[in-house]
Amino acid sequence: MRVRYLGGPTAVLELGGLRLLTDPTLDPPGDYRVGDRLLTKTQEPALRRAELGPIDAVLLSHDQHPDNLDNGGRAYLRSVPVVFSTAAARERLGDPVRALPPWEQTDVQGRGGVIQVTGVPALHGPEGSESLVGEVTGFVLSGRDLPTVYVSGDNASLAVVRTIATRVGPVDVALLNAGAAQSPLVPGGFLTLTSADAAEAARVLGSPETVPLHFEGWAHFTQGRDTLEPAFERSSLAECLHLLEPGQAIELGQRPSR
Repeated sequence: MRVRYLGGPTAVLELGGLRLLTDPTLDPPGDYRVGDRLLTKTQEPALRRAELGPIDAVLLSHDQHPDNLDNGGRAYLRSVPVVFSTAAARERLGDPVRALPPWEQTDVQGRGGVIQVTGVPALHGPEGSESLVGEVTGFVLSGRDLPTVYVSGDNASLAVVRTIATRVGPVDVALLNAGAAQSPLVPGGFLTLTSADAAEAARVLGSPETVPLHFEGWAHFTQGRDTLEPAFERSSLAECLHLLEPGQAIELGQRPSR
């Protein structure tokens, strides 16, 4: 498996001969109004839309927040074969978005192979905040002779991670949205994993190779590079952490014998 981190929640995943894109955020820095609040993007994407190359599918955790789907990302969706996301995103965006409810599975055929995509739960904030933050989802990718990959989306709940670990077993690679995002919409609550919770999530998932996403590039993230490394070190998981720079790629997930 190859992961190329583009900034924010956005990465290109190459797995089993397919190329997938997570939560497309392709705009330059700027402000986005969400109701009476502003979200401020602070970082250029590492690649522009024309530089992405062919994408077989998009894994969209949700569409209602611009830090997961900005204007450029929204326009880009019209150029891909399929987008897996929530039922609410399907209703709002239409084709090519396909709802993939928790534990539903589908196969994606690409130029070089087939992978199975499973929708998994996600909670974008503390318990009880669902009506405020909206529906979100995560994904598990798997296939014959391939690593099992967990893509968290904007999940802030370790209880959800434990449920996923129980259902799918240990994973080989985890892409965890961290950053401890906060918003006045949920006073005092975190909308994504804190650094400490990201390390604990990695432990719960079987200590996979872990690539944090969604920890920089937006002003409402309250934790980042400076807190992720110490958190994984305190959990004796430093060797599992791959903290990439925007544009950097890494080969991961040589599937071990179990």
